[in-house]
Amino acid sequence: MKILVLNSGSSSIKYQLFDMANKEVLAKGLVDKIGMAGSSLKNTRNDGDKAKLVGEIVDHQAGIEYVLGVLVSDEHGSLISLEEIDAVGHRVVHGGEAFSSSVLITDEVVNEIEKCSDLAPLHNPPNLKGIYAMEELLPNVPQIAVFDTAFHQSMPQKAYMYAIPYTLYQKYGLRRYGFHGTSHYYVSKRACEITGRDFNSSKIITCHLGNGASIAAIDHGHSVDTSMGLTPVEGMIMGTRSGDLDLGVLTFIIEKEEIGVQAANTLINKHSGMLGISGVSSDMREIEEAASQNNERAQLALDMYNYRIIKYIGSYAAAMNGVDLIVFTGGVGENSYRTRASVCKNFGFLGLDFDDEKNEGLRGKEAIITKPDSKLEVLVVPTNEELVIAEDTEKIIASEK
Repeated sequence: MKILVLNSGSSSIKYQLFDMANKEVLAKGLVDKIGMAGSSLKNTRNDGDKAKLVGEIVDHQAGIEYVLGVLVSDEHGSLISLEEIDAVGHRVVHGGEAFSSSVLITDEVVNEIEKCSDLAPLHNPPNLKGIYAMEELLPNVPQIAVFDTAFHQSMPQKAYMYAIPYTLYQKYGLRRYGFHGTSHYYVSKRACEITGRDFNSSKIITCHLGNGASIAAIDHGHSVDTSMGLTPVEGMIMGTRSGDLDLGVLTFIIEKEEIGVQAANTLINKHSGMLGISGVSSDMREIEEAASQNNERAQLALDMYNYRIIKYIGSYAAAMNGVDLIVFTGGVGENSYRTRASVCKNFGFLGLDFDDEKNEGLRGKEAIITKPDSKLEVLVVPTNEELVIAEDTEKIIASEK
């Protein structure tokens, strides 16, 4: 079975073509700057062949037409014809309370995703554009929706409710949903495979650390808490997002700076986080470099970032009454050995015996970074959300036959 995985953003489309017989990525690429000047498609085939096509890509349908075109092209293609595509799996950011697992896309499913657009106005509409485009271009190919929020639907009410009038939850669905669910599921399960543990009887804390960041508590195979909330702003300090913030700070800024709600939303999403604190960048590599040159604000940003991770890990270990595994993933989690070391040195009281030699310089590779006698194991596991989407798509298609 060959499955095309699509991740449609506001002005981009990321894609991977899988051959599920051996779970091989036949091709992957990016359509960038949709509807803008300088739009392009970059495609990389599994044999190393690379292609870049530059042209006017006015909308998502045109972008997907480019993708399908390059996949069957004589020079750069991976398929003889589009009939080889058995299914399409879509990343959909927000499924609200309607979806606790991946689903076959029907008219009813599309309607529910549209309803969730109020909860994810920056993400769900472009996700839907990818679905609409595939309906037009490959109408007979089944499509599957895989939701970022689905894995966290197992959270208990005490973890997902906000302490606001209950009627607002009933009226608008205002609660904590969490995101990065596909990543948290993949790395937690993979960590158990690496260590020989039973996923359904383990207590795991997964740290997805990138420009967007979240931490999850996974108890016996189920997400029981996560740091992001109704939106991706809550929780960790991120590249440009504030993370946890006293609401009084926001209302104070709105009043004193005389700005509106939209401007305040932009402030906490685009100008805060590591960028706002350091004044250097939202890129951890650049911040670490500045800190090494005695930039005090850059060092403060790093200290705050690591401290927030430590607090979440500690609180989740308490909430689950223990922890067996801590897993680092995402751009920062996989590549910043300094972040991992700074965080892990605080958990000796849980029996964590950190291995500095294994951790030092480790970037983007699976590894256990604790010593063999450590009671609490820590791992680095590069995430693979696209593979999870492909696997879910394959399972649902097989069950429909």
